[in-house]
Formats: sequence, structure tokens, C-alpha cells
Amino acid sequence: MRRIVLLLTILGVSAAILHAASEQESIRRVKYKGGPSYIYRVYLTDKKGTGYSLDHPSRFLSRRSVERRRRQGLPLDSTDLPVSYRYARMIENNAVEIIGQSRWHNTLLVRIKDSTLINRINLLPCVKGSKMVWQSPDSITPTAIKTKYRDSFEEHDSLTGQPYGTAAEQINSIHGNRLHDIGQRGEGMMIAVIDGGFKNVDKIPAFQNVDIRGYRDFVCPASPSFFSETDHGTKVLSAMALYKPYYYIGTAPRASYWLLRSEDQQTEQEVEEDYWTMAAEFADSVGCDIINSSLGYNEYDHHQMSYRQWQLDGHTAFVSLSASLVAGKGMILVNSAGNSGMGTWKKIGVPADADHILTVGAILADEPHKIAPFSSVGPTQDGRVKPDVVAIGAPARLVNGRGAIISDMGTSFSAPIVCGLTACLWQALHQLKAEEIIELIRKTSNNYEHPDNIYGYGVPNFWRAYMTGKVKVNSEK
Repeated sequence: MRRIVLLLTILGVSAAILHAASEQESIRRVKYKGGPSYIYRVYLTDKKGTGYSLDHPSRFLSRRSVERRRRQGLPLDSTDLPVSYRYARMIENNAVEIIGQSRWHNTLLVRIKDSTLINRINLLPCVKGSKMVWQSPDSITPTAIKTKYRDSFEEHDSLTGQPYGTAAEQINSIHGNRLHDIGQRGEGMMIAVIDGGFKNVDKIPAFQNVDIRGYRDFVCPASPSFFSETDHGTKVLSAMALYKPYYYIGTAPRASYWLLRSEDQQTEQEVEEDYWTMAAEFADSVGCDIINSSLGYNEYDHHQMSYRQWQLDGHTAFVSLSASLVAGKGMILVNSAGNSGMGTWKKIGVPADADHILTVGAILADEPHKIAPFSSVGPTQDGRVKPDVVAIGAPARLVNGRGAIISDMGTSFSAPIVCGLTACLWQALHQLKAEEIIELIRKTSNNYEHPDNIYGYGVPNFWRAYMTGKVKVNSEK
């Protein structure tokens, strides 16, 4: 009965939100400035003329990044080298602007106003081919609107005798509190949060003690006000990073964070996969250990860019190819499964279909043995179990861009709950490789013996993962 009530509530809330959003959008949409323009992904033949060498990785990777790989016995390869500077100079001119690049894929992102110019680029000997990934829209909805925020939490938000406040259940349900009890709170771990915006993180007092190492915007054009975009990333970050005893404690309050924006709020096009890739590569280069990505794609504004379910094999979508490389670079990617369970698509999106990552679905807060109706399901096209694990996400307790503790629903929020504790677990078992930590979390989840494509391997037990991993580490000494 509760499930039916929740389902009806979600449908009602969703309908109201969609109606309000539709009305607001019709009022606020404005003509796109700058006239017609296009962004192409240009595939290069090789990296001759890169100007860098694998013998001197410190010239293009941070010391922390190099050390992370060395610790895990992961060699550098050609995908780590920056793209050829010589080739970039051959392509760029007054009519062709390079706005990004991927060293993992050896590609450039170029913006042009005349689409016929791509034909000349394709004829260059250093170019294998190209693909249009963005086309300027007729109109857009402006973003980066400032909103007011609270200077403090409301008194009624605190829970007497409960240090975790209203976030207690979402961490206790996966036994993360026990890791915290032995001092594993993410200290020394660095997490990249790839998202669409981090509204008011720079102003809300509750975030002032979070160790934020920096922020970058990979969307073109960059936001005129980074911390005035959507608060989706604010809520995601809060689930991990906040430390306000008796009000709210996140799952990795001692970790450090990079805030990386890859989501363009004005359009939904394939170029966002390139932005995501650029953000992931940046996370690699500065030495991040873990990436949280509460993003996913399957349908774009232009029908020809959208995916079909048979393409969910982890190796078709550009962003999934990128995500599948993350563990090989010595990092762990935790990605939300998606919220399409109640729609016609139903399945996970990309990059949730990637290999060697943790894809996280959502369960009900008051009935944690039941899946949230909206949580996307697997399997991947090549038969792999997805999601990998599930955690509370219907609803999760979070802090929004107004500085208020709220409840919100989505796999976007179950993912960072898991991500933060993955950082705590890896802090405790730093001798293990990224893929070993991923497998350890799967093996100690409650559905490991009978995995399915709704719950995956089940609800994680981070204390059991720690104890199991400790035995493994000790046996290998």
C-alpha cells in the first residue's frame, strides 16, 4: 500500500513540477544569441607532435595522479598523452575555434559557424573523421539566476541524540557509520563531482568547512556565474561532504573535493558527453581518487543523436567508453543508474552501462528492501548486471541551494551516498586497486548470491566490505 501511495505521490509531484516548468519555460525562453553555429568532434589519426613523452609524465599529470597509478601498478600509455599541438594548429584558424580536447580518445572539439568548413577539416591528413555533436538552438532558457540562501539551518532540523541528524538512516542502512566510528571519514581521499551546477556552495555557511580544492567549467560557453547555476550538484555534494553534527553529516566529510561542471542546462545534446569526458580527464590529471557522476543520457534534442537500448553495451556511447577507462587510470567511478524506471525507456542510460564502474540504483527510505519505482533497471546489452548496488534515494536527505535540509528523490542522490563511503572504505584499504574496491563492494552486498537487474548485487554493507578487505590485505602481506 505504501508503495502505491509513494508512486501516486511521485506521479502527482512530477506532473505539478512539469506543468510549472512548462509555464516558466514558455515565459523565460529567449532567442539564442550568435546565430547558427555547430560543434564537431574531430577524431585525429595519432599523437605525432604532441610535445610530451611518457618518460616525463609530470609534465602533463600531477604528482598525485602519477603516484596513484604507481601505487596500483598501472602503466601509462598513449591515451595519457595530450593531443598533438601541431595538429591543433593545423585545424584552428579564424573560422574554426578549438573549445576542448580529449587525450583519452585523441579528439578535438571545434566550433564553427559554417558547417561546410568541416569538409575541409576532414580532408586534412591528421584527421580520421568527425561527428556533429551540437547545433545551436533557436531559443534557450537562461540560467545562472541568483537565489537567496539561509545563513543557518532551522532549529527543528536537528535531532537530539543523533549526531548524523536526518541523514542518519541513509548512512546507517549501509553500515557506513561503523567506518566513521573507526576514523575512516574520507581523509586523504580526493573526490571529483561532475554535475550541472553547484548553486551557492560558495556562500552557504554549511559548506564553508568543506575542503574544496577548486572548480572548473567544461561547458561552452562557460557559465557567467559558476555558483549560480542549478543546485543539483549542491545537493549531491551535501550527501558526501557536509559536517554539521546533530543536523547533517555526509558520508565522506573529511575528503577533499573538485567541483566540475559538464552539464549544459540550456540544451541536451551529445556534446555533453565530450564535456563529461574532459571533466573526467581533468579529475585524473589533478589526482582525484573517485568520481561521482549523477548524470546520464539516452535521449537528446536531436533524434539522430539519441541512443537505442541495443547500444547499452558500455562500448558504444562516447561517454561510456570514457567511463570504462576510469578504473584503468586508477580511479573509481560511481554513477547514478537513472530515473527512467517509470517511463517508456525504463533502462539505465549512459554512462551507467560502462564497464568497471559502480552504477547505483535507489531504494525506498521507509522500506529499504523495496526498489524505488523510478530507479532504472538493467541489464546491459552484453548481459552484465546493472545496477551494481542500490541505496536510499526515495527520498534522500540533502541540503539544497537555499541552504535548507530537504528530502529529494532520485538515483542522483543514492549515488553520492555510496560514493562517499567508497572513499572511506578505500581510505582504510589503500593498498587495494580501484577494481578490487569495486568488486569488494559488490561481493559484500546483500544480493550478491542472486544478483538481478533491479537491485543488482543489492544493498552494500560497508562494514562487511572493510572486514573482508582487511583479511585480504593481511593475507597478502
